[in-house]
Amino acid sequence: MTTSKSHMRVFGLVSIALMSASALPQVGLAQDAQSTGASFVDNFQRLDTSRWYISDGWNNGAHQNCTWSRKQVSIKDGMLELGFVHAKTGERDYACGEIQTMKRYGYGTYEARYRTATGSGLNSAFFTYIGPADKKPHDEIDFEVLGKNVGQVQVNQYISAKGGNEKLAPVAGGADQGFNDYAFVWEKDRLRYFVNGKLVQEVTDPSKIPTNAQKIFFSLWGTDTLSGWMGKFAYSGEPATMQIKRVAFTAPGEKCLFPESITCKLD
Repeated sequence: MTTSKSHMRVFGLVSIALMSASALPQVGLAQDAQSTGASFVDNFQRLDTSRWYISDGWNNGAHQNCTWSRKQVSIKDGMLELGFVHAKTGERDYACGEIQTMKRYGYGTYEARYRTATGSGLNSAFFTYIGPADKKPHDEIDFEVLGKNVGQVQVNQYISAKGGNEKLAPVAGGADQGFNDYAFVWEKDRLRYFVNGKLVQEVTDPSKIPTNAQKIFFSLWGTDTLSGWMGKFAYSGEPATMQIKRVAFTAPGEKCLFPESITCKLD
């Protein structure tokens, strides 16, 4: 774990870790109930509010230079768009977008097709997370494209708040220049990460594989302080946008849900 990464985790990467229980969507806390989220494909023709909760009105701590705002979450041209814009919101001078599932999901295949934002100091993230606000340990599985180098994506996982499993994988042509497919297959004894169908990381050490069911997140945020990790923040003067065309979860043992799914090709 880098110093910057460690510093960020102290304050919490995602909003759920710092929200009060009363501010969270009112869903059951039992893992058995939460880990049965059914397989789905969402092509974002609309924002299904029975599936997605929009983060709104808070930030994650001193490292984050924007406030989550529902105004930065929209559906446009059949895609989900998360924005980052210079607009005084709450305690911050910038506003940014995040969504998270209402349900938790366990072992299975997680896939998303998206184009990341452009800009040093920004983080375009697709990940799963659960933590103390949900009365669970901090478990997490990440894809994060850092604006300082959009030619690569960082994969990582946290188990009971312990990380240090970062690996960088190339994204040909740049993650902000076109749509790419990111996927991970989470099993009890194996975790595999894929970029555009290519295996980029395989984890088989049980101590480095999360066990708690998690919520699915997409987020776009910035920093003024974590420049060593995310790059020096430099707002271009124009809004930045992360665009998501598709996300899917396939439960273990189920057939692939769409032709491009990595589950159609894996054993």
